[in-house]
Formats: sequence, C-alpha cells, structure tokens
Amino acid sequence: MGTVHAKSLDPLPMHGRDLGVNPDDLVEPPEMEHEAKQEILENKDVVVQHVNIQGLGRTKEDLLGYEISDVFHAKNLIDVMKKAHVARQKLLRLGIFKEVEVLIDTSDGTDALPNGLDVTFEVTEIKRLTGSYNTMVGNNEGSMVLGLKLPNMLGRAEKLTFQFSYGTKETSYGLSFFKPQPGHFERNLTLNMYKVTGQFPWSSLKETDRGMSAEVNFPLGMTNHTLKWEGVWRELGCLARSASFAVREESGHSLKSALSHTVSVDSRNSAIFPNRGALLRINQVSVVLLLVTDLLKELIFNTEPVSDSCSNTQFYLGGPTSVRGFGMYSIGPQSEGDYLGGEAYWAGGLHLYTPLPFRPGKGGFGDLFRTHFFLNAGNLCNLNYGDGPRAHLQKLAECIRWSYGAGIVLRLGNIARLELNYCVPMGVQSGDRYTVFL
Repeated sequence: MGTVHAKSLDPLPMHGRDLGVNPDDLVEPPEMEHEAKQEILENKDVVVQHVNIQGLGRTKEDLLGYEISDVFHAKNLIDVMKKAHVARQKLLRLGIFKEVEVLIDTSDGTDALPNGLDVTFEVTEIKRLTGSYNTMVGNNEGSMVLGLKLPNMLGRAEKLTFQFSYGTKETSYGLSFFKPQPGHFERNLTLNMYKVTGQFPWSSLKETDRGMSAEVNFPLGMTNHTLKWEGVWRELGCLARSASFAVREESGHSLKSALSHTVSVDSRNSAIFPNRGALLRINQVSVVLLLVTDLLKELIFNTEPVSDSCSNTQFYLGGPTSVRGFGMYSIGPQSEGDYLGGEAYWAGGLHLYTPLPFRPGKGGFGDLFRTHFFLNAGNLCNLNYGDGPRAHLQKLAECIRWSYGAGIVLRLGNIARLELNYCVPMGVQSGDRYTVFL
C-alpha cells in the first residue's frame, strides 16, 4: 500500500516560534479547533471535496477520472483510506506509472467544510521509451532478444511493443498495439503483426508464420471472453527426413483465416499455488485454410480448402500442461510416429497442494515448495460432421486417457513453477507415448 498521510490528524505543536507575543494567546484557539475537527473526522461522516493528481505529463486527466471516482463516495475516514488504496492499485494497473503515493488532508479554502477532506495522488510516469535486451538458450538454439516499449503512447494507457529475436537458426519479430477502454481496463483491444518460426518435433513439422491478428477481451457477468481473428501466411516444411508422408504432403505455402472465442471462469486466488477457487476455460475455433500454388511465379490462388486433418491446425493433448503421464502432445491420431492432433478435445484435472511434511524451512525457502497430488483426464479425436452433436460427445467419451500421481512443486517467483511428479498413466491406447516421471 502506498504512503498514506493524514497530516491534520497529528497533534498540533504546543509552542510556536517566539514572535514577541504571549504563545498562549496563539496556541489555545487552534488547539481547540483541531481537537473538534479531529473528533469529527474520527467519529462522524466526512466529505471528500477535492481529489488532485500531481505529476502528470503526457497522461490525459479524463482517463484517471474513471479510476479515482470512487474516492468521492467514501463516507468516513477509514472508507477514504480503503478507497484511496483501491484507486492507487487501479492507477498502477494501467502500467503507465512507476510510483503512486497518496496524501489525505483536511480541506482548506473558503469553501472548506468542517468535515471536508482533500485526497492527492502523487504519480511518477514511466519513461516514454523503455527497452530490454537478453539472450536465450533452448531447443538446441541460441538467440538474442531485443525489446522496445512505448507505454502510454497517446496518453490513455495505450502501449506499443516491438520485439526482435535473432537466433542461430531463425529470426522472428512482433509488433503489438494495446488499447484499453477508459475506466474498464479489462476491456481492451490488441492488434499484432508478426513473423515467427516454430518447430514441432512431435509432428516432424517446421512452420514459419507471417500474419496479423486482432483480439478483443471483455468480461460478461462472472465470465471473461476473448474474441480473436487471425490471418496468417504459413510456410510448412519437414523437420526431419524421417517425417511421415501425412506430414510431407502438407509442406508448402498456405493462407489461414481463423476466428476463435474463449470463455473462462477463474476464481483461483493464485495461478501458481492456488489454495481455493476453480478454473473453467472453453475454446472454440473456426478455421478457413486455403492453398497457395506457385504464388511467386504465377500469382495464382487455389481456393480449394485443405483437408480438415491438416496437423498444424489441430488440437493437441498430452504433457505436463494437460494430461500428465503422457508425452508432450502424444495422444491421439498419428502416422509413422508423427502425431497429427485432432479436431476436438477436452481435458480436466483435480489438484491438491499441501505444505511439505514436517514443514522444513518454514517461513523461508521451504515455503516455495508444495507437495502435489493430482488426477488428470482428457481425450482427443477427429469428428464426422454428418453424425451430429450427440455422436461427437459419444466419440469424445470413448478411450479416455487419465492419470494420477504425486510429486513436488517449486514456485519460481509469481510467474512459473517447476514440477517433478511420479505419474501412473491409465487408458493408454495404441500409439500413445507415456512416461512415469514428468
């Protein structure tokens, strides 16, 4: 919580400077007035007369009015402090201020009420341009990553971000523009342009995407929704000479237009170590995929849709983020060892996190660890769209993969966790890859 000062609630000094007059003639009336005002502020209702923001540069004042308006509705001093703290958190959430301090004082001036308060937010804006530089090593590749960010670009919490990655194998870049709705930060629009290369060893695929996307996020009741459109020029290739024929025939250029909708309900108190709450997420995707034939030579488009079984437009299942005990994305249809994914899937899990037995390192390093017990289940398949919804649900209920086990979890800050689990995979089907330790 920021520093909250209530200057006028401190006792007034008993003696002032020597001005050549009797101090008792000056001190007693203000002291009585202060005591009366202090009693009003502590025991009776107050009125927030003014809310001031100091330190603004390029930020537009109308944006901040939405975030601090609740302070005016406070009815007593404690309520003022609580609402000022909430307003401070909202201002920091905008991502445009480095620091936000709060000052609460009694009102001054000719219009000041006996129970009037003034609240002042002292802000320090983030620099117009920030940057970062780091190196990354992984997947048999090293890369240098350069990032540039323009926070509060137009004065209403807009953000422009550019990221460039130069690797030993591939070069990628991305340009993103973020725009929240004033007063409703959770309602926002994001526009992206990018080039990115990915390798998918479970499918023996290598993919280079050049595309753009538009994403809208908004809450609705207890749910959060994301609507996203993505247009991508894709170039597919085989990652290894041993790639299956089903993967080889997908190689080449294609255009993808995808519209997706995600709805989620998340009542967890922490995304890393939750001890209460639940998460439900449903994702629906509609994809239109077109082939591009001899584009550079003839500029001719073949608009015949590609087969629905194209593996790089499918869903994948298996691994530590879905069904533990199975290899990464190694559940479902496969051809010659290459996993092709499916058109529909479901996954769920029950998790129990407890402190370490006998609480070693309690109050320190030991609090970063948890004992983990879990039960995961899920299924993935292709659909026959002529059979109807009931047949689809029946197919998703067949051959369910599930697993249970226990392990140790280490929290890495507030953004990630590291797990070591002993898994017992169940419902294993022909072609599935599974593992005991994960």
